[in-house]
Amino acid sequence: MFFLAESSPPIRTILEKTLADYDISQAEAEMLFRARGRDVLAIAAVADELRRRQAGERVTFVQTRNINFTNVCYTGCTFCAFGLPRKHPDAYTLEVEEVARQAQEARSWGCTEVCMQGGLNPLLGGDIYARLVQAVKAAAPELHIHAFSPFEIQYASQILRRPVREVLIELKEAGLGSIPGTAAEILDANVRQRLTKNKLSTEAWIEIIKTAHQVGLPSTATIMYGHIDGPEHWAAHLAIIRDIQRETGGFTEFVPLGFIYQNTRLYASGQARPGPTGREDVLMHAVARIMLGRVIPNIQVSWVKLGPAMAQMLLQAGANDFGGTLHDERISRSAGADAGVYMPPAEFERLILDLDRIPAERDTLYRILHEGPRFYDPARPATMPGGRAFG
Repeated sequence: MFFLAESSPPIRTILEKTLADYDISQAEAEMLFRARGRDVLAIAAVADELRRRQAGERVTFVQTRNINFTNVCYTGCTFCAFGLPRKHPDAYTLEVEEVARQAQEARSWGCTEVCMQGGLNPLLGGDIYARLVQAVKAAAPELHIHAFSPFEIQYASQILRRPVREVLIELKEAGLGSIPGTAAEILDANVRQRLTKNKLSTEAWIEIIKTAHQVGLPSTATIMYGHIDGPEHWAAHLAIIRDIQRETGGFTEFVPLGFIYQNTRLYASGQARPGPTGREDVLMHAVARIMLGRVIPNIQVSWVKLGPAMAQMLLQAGANDFGGTLHDERISRSAGADAGVYMPPAEFERLILDLDRIPAERDTLYRILHEGPRFYDPARPATMPGGRAFG
């Protein structure tokens, strides 16, 4: 491998180790995260080779609709521009019936999943999560419901005064299929304290995720990077994710989420840098593949945060999943993301075929629904739901 031969001896030693199917340590991951120059190219090339071995030539995507049912939130996280006070002129809360209608509409568009997350709105009550699941399941029973971060689960547990396990079991019985592993940010106590004093602790996030896996609710795993964090935090975070997966096997994918800074108080106050650099984006996805790929074979790119073109390139640096169509994503957009709120299946396929890879539509649990191009036609533009031209 050309780039491996051109890499520095310490980096080459680590990469040769991973190519021989040995796990790397947290300290070795940190060293990779600090790489520069040709070493970055070597790390990306090795990650791409591991992707080929562990996930093959498919690039998967899912047809999903995001339903952010309320942006009212009492916590005031400085890195978030989505949550607002109840009396803010832009605050909103969707009625349960409207959420159900949107889910039914998503199904008519061809979606197989709805992803529901919202702010912590004290006016909604602890039963709102079960009510939402029940309403969506009644309106569109075929949809997989992927919903409620560990922070929302903790909130429900606290206001209902019931154990997390009971809350999760009740939601599963109502029709919840999986949970997003968001609210992880960086699993480091000092960093979390600076990001927000009101959010759940590292220990609570881990415990809720493990409990979800134990009761049969798989989850994603995430990291939010590029703010007040650094390589030492990233390596430790990946080590925690790897340990959890070895114990529970409940993570479906790992999703790096670069910090969107533009509209956040964290950046405006001068405490954070303006998101990750391109080098850091490449290394985050590549090192995630190197460190996690043996136990979590699916590494996802967030096209909303990266932009479609950068996301496409990272599919050649260890990633194998393009994420979802999204429809109506609001959280990244509120923070300042400008990559759009919807990606048609045809556009996914166009970008995947451009890499000479195989597009494949999947469901939430990575079961392949269709392999090969089905939506893309070079003679016709991609369209939005309702037939409007995309782009």
